[in-house]
Amino acid sequence: MLLTTSQRSPGRALVSDELFARLSARIAHDHPELSPDLPPRIVDQALAFLGACAVTAEPIGPSTMVDIGWHTFILHTHDYAEFCHRIAGRFIHHEPEPTPDDDVPQPIGTPISRTVDAIRAAGFTVDAALWTNEGVAECTQCHAGCTDSPTG
Repeated sequence: MLLTTSQRSPGRALVSDELFARLSARIAHDHPELSPDLPPRIVDQALAFLGACAVTAEPIGPSTMVDIGWHTFILHTHDYAEFCHRIAGRFIHHEPEPTPDDDVPQPIGTPISRTVDAIRAAGFTVDAALWTNEGVAECTQCHAGCTDSPTG
């Protein structure tokens, strides 16, 4: 069943208002170059992305803007670990794609369109402006042979 935009949930519904405000404030503090409306939007989309990671079998990755939210959240280790276990039943690891200097095969990044589709399929709203600046994610919740995917 395809959900309409009005039937989808914001990512922010996955955490308390207090935690959402703390994460938004941290992004605003750490990234003063961002316009004031962006930090809460970034957190919302990072949470929607993580919600999709919890139920998506194939690797997906965030946009550069959404990755700011994931990085911010993961540094709040207790809150992040509790969140992961509550929504996914496991820790959602952050795995950067290998750099050209790494001694591993260079995978092709995850298409952002796959991530956006996964977020929508998981029932979350998508803030398209935070997903349109690039075509390929530079990190995922896992890579080839990942051990923390719902099927891996």
